[in-house]
Amino acid sequence: MTKAKKVVLAYSGGLDTSIILKWLQEEKGCEVVTFTADLGQGEELEPARRKAEAQGVKEIYIDDLREEFVRDFVFPMFRANALYEGLYLLGTSIARPLISKRQIEIAHEVGADAVCHGATGKGNDQVRFELGYYALDPEIKVIAPWREWDLNSRTKLIEYAEKHGIEIAKDKRGEAPFSVDANLLHTSSEGKALEDPGQEAPEFVYQRTVSPEAAPDKATYIEVGFERGDAISINGVAMSPATLLERLNELGGANGIGRLDLLENRFVGMKSRGIYETPGGTVLLMAHRGIEQITMDKGAMHLKDELMPKYAELVYNGFWFSPERDMLQAAIDKSQEMVTGTVRLKLYKGSVTIVGRTSPYSLYSQEHVTFEEDDVYDQADAGGFIKINALRLRLLKARDRKAGKNN
Repeated sequence: MTKAKKVVLAYSGGLDTSIILKWLQEEKGCEVVTFTADLGQGEELEPARRKAEAQGVKEIYIDDLREEFVRDFVFPMFRANALYEGLYLLGTSIARPLISKRQIEIAHEVGADAVCHGATGKGNDQVRFELGYYALDPEIKVIAPWREWDLNSRTKLIEYAEKHGIEIAKDKRGEAPFSVDANLLHTSSEGKALEDPGQEAPEFVYQRTVSPEAAPDKATYIEVGFERGDAISINGVAMSPATLLERLNELGGANGIGRLDLLENRFVGMKSRGIYETPGGTVLLMAHRGIEQITMDKGAMHLKDELMPKYAELVYNGFWFSPERDMLQAAIDKSQEMVTGTVRLKLYKGSVTIVGRTSPYSLYSQEHVTFEEDDVYDQADAGGFIKINALRLRLLKARDRKAGKNN
């Protein structure tokens, strides 16, 4: 592969990516364009601009992608009710394809021939970023410093930074207690103090949620409105996707909702422990299941639930831009055409409970399910239904008895 000349770096302004920036300039001889994505991580991003300028970067992109993130990535995923290994709401996973997409767009805008990320060689993010890059530009060069350099310890990183005059935050001069990834959907904490899966995570790890014990003693009731599977309002007030998720984060976090301590299977083969906070997403998932309950046909619901683990695995492993994810998305979106209405929820001390749901497209018929007398359902019909479904079971048992099997 020919040497890269101009590279777009996914840049946070933190220690690692600041060192990568200098390394690209010094060791690779590249002109560097920095790209910082605002995905609702809650941090001031202008310092990243100043740090990039201090290192001689001429082209600096800081893009507010919050609405696109929720509208085009989070919401489609939530239509699938996606949970990886039954629990994880995929907050980190779903952010990577958007970052990859924007990096490639910038590379095309500025005439760069390479892109670079700061993910380590042990994690999932290197896979997610690079699958996204190659899916969107098969000819792009990818630089992954952690798979190339010998700066394999915090001490070496700090020595390199001091040698090259790179600003180091005071708390980075010692061993950080854990690493954090954050966006509008969640926070993820892992490493260091969290590496022993037998020990409870300390309370200081949690950033978006109060502990359930410290949550209010009085329940909070809210109503979430949906249209075609996407949340559009809270308590009757229409909101943009990002604004709505931000408000659900506030409501869920204040009630201690959305904490998860997960020992997960990484795509690269090892198990890792993550402490996740997804307050708004946890509320949104329950609300979405609630509106589906009243609007979706049984067969469609059950098939969708069978497809969900595969969909979640594709997102987790970085195959957002794959044909199989597109195929699943088309089926899921088709299922959401009548998923419109309102769900009422009770938020209380770490739990979110559905307490009501209404829809103009409801499939619920009180006439059919009532315990009182009705004129629409003949209970005698159930006898033939049961006998038809029992036929194969009766034939199996008759055969087994003939063969001398009594159990």
